[in-house]
Amino acid sequence: MKRSNRLTWMGAIALAALVLLSLFVAPNNTKINTGSTYNRASDGYGAWYAFMQQQGISIKRWQKPFSDIQPDSNPVTFLQISSDPRQTTLDSQEREWVEKGNTLVILGAGARVTEAEFSTMQKSPQGNIKIDTRRRYKKANSQQVDLGDRFGAIVWEQNYKKGKVIFSTTPYLAANAYQDYLSNFKYLANLVNQKGNTVFVDEYIHGYKDADVRKKESEADLSSFFAKTPVFPILVQVGILLLVLIWAQNRRFGKPVALDTPVVDNSEAYIQALAGVLQKADTTDFVVEMVGKQEQLQLQKALGLGQIPLEREALINFWIEKTGASAAELDTVLKLQSRKQPISERELLSWLGKWRNIRLIRNDARSDAR
Repeated sequence: MKRSNRLTWMGAIALAALVLLSLFVAPNNTKINTGSTYNRASDGYGAWYAFMQQQGISIKRWQKPFSDIQPDSNPVTFLQISSDPRQTTLDSQEREWVEKGNTLVILGAGARVTEAEFSTMQKSPQGNIKIDTRRRYKKANSQQVDLGDRFGAIVWEQNYKKGKVIFSTTPYLAANAYQDYLSNFKYLANLVNQKGNTVFVDEYIHGYKDADVRKKESEADLSSFFAKTPVFPILVQVGILLLVLIWAQNRRFGKPVALDTPVVDNSEAYIQALAGVLQKADTTDFVVEMVGKQEQLQLQKALGLGQIPLEREALINFWIEKTGASAAELDTVLKLQSRKQPISERELLSWLGKWRNIRLIRNDARSDAR
């Protein structure tokens, strides 16, 4: 393969690897859809939006910035379902808009986690409301609380001159997951439609924008979209990498380093090779005989009995005398050792495990003797 072709292939592979890495490792932004009326998942509000339309309530999706809400002769209720807890304080623009007589409903207001149960049923005029959160707001007085318990407020309101703000500590007050709890849907419908206001649901915070807004914010074409996404800086970095490879002609920076030759452990290699041969030949009786002799000699040495193999009963008697332990396991391994018949691999492993236990008892006895 020619050098130029090799560089081209390397660049293509690097580009593909970075693109795949960005797809799997990039942060998950699906949480922005939490609370959206376009979302049919459990954390969405598509079912509640359809419920409102069936009830004949005037409700619309708002896909523009908050600042674009034009003053109207009729007051407006603006519903925001936040994917992340937001502060209970209003900025100057929100406060000015509310003071004119409008209502701002914020689901997902920040509050502290309390000792309340995570799932509770709260009483309301619309029936029992299922609440799944431990967050409670403790600064609201009893006149402000619309839904709550002894741990604090779950839904409360604050007046600002002619208007008011309604807060909820849970963003899932009437999410799709609560379709079996119709009282939740009715309760939120009552909150946003108390005065017959036109209800706007904020979809702009969930990433949905009208065509004129996208054009104004330079998101009308594909190039401007990629310019604002993480893909664009990745492509820039890949381009720089390719230029460096072409300029350097894929040469190493510095002297080549020789690889160290691994040192072979002849004893370990021999043992592994012998074990493989014995396993294939199914000669477990040979393993039991050889290993058993060595284990018995080591045991006799530890008990001070010399290197001449003793009879089974004599060795067992010395074992009981020296260690005071039960002779059941020792008797079992010595009997199996004297059979000189092939055994299964499972029995072999069990036999070796018993010898290990005997060594542990032996070492404990020697430590106590010292």
